[in-house]
Amino acid sequence: MLAQFGFGVLVLTFLLALYSAGAAITGYVRKSFRWVESARLAMQLTFPLTTLAAGTLVYLLATNHFELQYVWSVVSRDMPLYLKMTALWGGQAGSLLFWSWLMSAFASAVTLRKWDRDREFLPWVVIVISVTLAFFLAMNIFFLDENPFARLWQTMSGDVVLGVFQPAGTFALTPSDGQGLNPLLRHPGMIIHPPMLYLGFVAFVIPYAFAMAALITGRTDDRWIRITRRWTLVAWLFLSGGLVLGMRWAYDVLGWGGYWGWDPVEIAALLPWLFGTPFLHTVIIQEKRGMFKQLNMVLIIVTYVLVIFGTFLTRSGVLSSVHAFAQSAIGPMFFVFIGISLIASFGLLIHRWGDLRDETSLGKMSMLSREALFLLAALLFGGFFIVSFWGILYPIIYEILSGQKITFGPAFYRLPVAVILGGLMVLMGMAPLSSWTFGSLKTIGRAIWKPAIPSAIAAVTIFALGMKNWLALTGFTLVAFVIFVTLYEFWRAAWGRHKTQGENIFAAFWNLFRRNRRRYGGYIVHIAMVIMAVGIIGIEVFQTTTQKSLAVGESLEISGYSIRFDSLAQFPTTDGRWVTRAVMSVSRDGKTLGELYPRYDLYPDGQPMTIPAVRSTLADDLYVVLVNWEDISQSQAPFKVYHNPLLIWLWIGSYIFIGGILVTAWPEKDS
Repeated sequence: MLAQFGFGVLVLTFLLALYSAGAAITGYVRKSFRWVESARLAMQLTFPLTTLAAGTLVYLLATNHFELQYVWSVVSRDMPLYLKMTALWGGQAGSLLFWSWLMSAFASAVTLRKWDRDREFLPWVVIVISVTLAFFLAMNIFFLDENPFARLWQTMSGDVVLGVFQPAGTFALTPSDGQGLNPLLRHPGMIIHPPMLYLGFVAFVIPYAFAMAALITGRTDDRWIRITRRWTLVAWLFLSGGLVLGMRWAYDVLGWGGYWGWDPVEIAALLPWLFGTPFLHTVIIQEKRGMFKQLNMVLIIVTYVLVIFGTFLTRSGVLSSVHAFAQSAIGPMFFVFIGISLIASFGLLIHRWGDLRDETSLGKMSMLSREALFLLAALLFGGFFIVSFWGILYPIIYEILSGQKITFGPAFYRLPVAVILGGLMVLMGMAPLSSWTFGSLKTIGRAIWKPAIPSAIAAVTIFALGMKNWLALTGFTLVAFVIFVTLYEFWRAAWGRHKTQGENIFAAFWNLFRRNRRRYGGYIVHIAMVIMAVGIIGIEVFQTTTQKSLAVGESLEISGYSIRFDSLAQFPTTDGRWVTRAVMSVSRDGKTLGELYPRYDLYPDGQPMTIPAVRSTLADDLYVVLVNWEDISQSQAPFKVYHNPLLIWLWIGSYIFIGGILVTAWPEKDS
């Protein structure tokens, strides 16, 4: 009965979303604000309704209602309560409902703002968001495999069928236990990672809706950008955080010694970020210089489409096989929705193309002006997208034409991505030093020599310390260059304020942030990204690995470390796992540094999970895996060990990164 109630709430929400879109259209056609206001209120009602539906499913998950197919597939009796509740997004049907819940929350929030200045935007913002919400609700409602409230029923012949209501000739089926959540999804990172990604995905729908409203109404100014500035920052914050959490989860759980494997699912989450990031930068040029109006429309349209496309890739089955896609019920529907969105969005853009002319022609700009450098950065991100997208698309095309499945490994991406990221780091160093409109080598040269000197000293020092790898040396030099340029910009602005305002230097720094959080928060983000690059360079260039089967008391050597196998224990846990855990002593130059405890967990349903042990310092990580493809006994066990230099700086940089975005998004106050 409770499941049918939850399904009924979903249907009501779907109808309300359709009504909201219809009422907004009616209000626009009839020039009736009463209809538009009704549409706005209907949109606000979707949030409490989806909250009720999602809350119902969470209750059913927490209380072991295994008669529901979704509950049976993601929950088991031995799972702790917090995992049962977070199983809401642990499977496909639940994650689609979670997507709709977040969408309705953002939809309600955006309609609560004051619309006095932007009343002509309102009906079209409502229409775009309502249609998007209705589409995702339809996936849950009209496809039984994606319906989280579908029950298990058994026919007289023993076949199991799905249905919200009892089909004729069947009787209720209630399994005694469920399959349980995939062990890989029980890591704390995966509890937070999907919600962060979805928050980023959904938040990008808001600036897209305002962009479409601007195109439809013919508003060619930058008002829609100013309205959605913080929505864009919030979307980028959550999407970036979700990507970082995904990297941490991969490092902690998957046991292959890395943080990013260029898996198609990883790339699907990255693609919207590759267009959302340049959009976040080029809108600054539109606000300040009245330029890039057409480009910004293209960027936000593609970001929205990639948000839907990313969900499509991971939910349609196309990543596993084109045959799975052909058999998928929702795959073709996603494809149709993406196609309609692309045609409608770019049709509107083409219609308004002439109205979106820049107020200042790029042809009048110097090639080294700040505007030109921002544009070049956007083009580099476009190149990054092409490489990443082709790595997904080509295997699909190849499978369609040949019937054989192939994938691209990290080697395909490594060189082009390294070149692109190097170019972006150069631009991060040059752009703050360039001037608007008439940047030149002379103007940049006058500013660049001061940060260039310590950057060169850093490069020479690194070389003198033994760094002979040219790729790493180039990367570390660029890191130093960006950091010193950014610090120089902080100092130059603070010193100027100290001289003109008479403030002490610390007060000058503080007031700089208070008056222009967006700019200086952005600089913090730039520093964070190059700090993350230190960790990436360390593992990508200098990672070493070894593998050996050890008897108790034996050791293996790697990068100056000695790792001794001391003992092995096997024991059950209260949640039904059978744990095999090794004790390893780590030493260097005869000095004991501590112990590591790699382990191998076997779940009651037979699913294995390898949990690596990591010793992390500012200099390097030791990453030890108890492998499970050979026999493990009390006296002998196989191990694989990775030495990952500097990797901790990837995580340190990510913390600074999040802090910089929060500074940027914080409301500014005049001093």
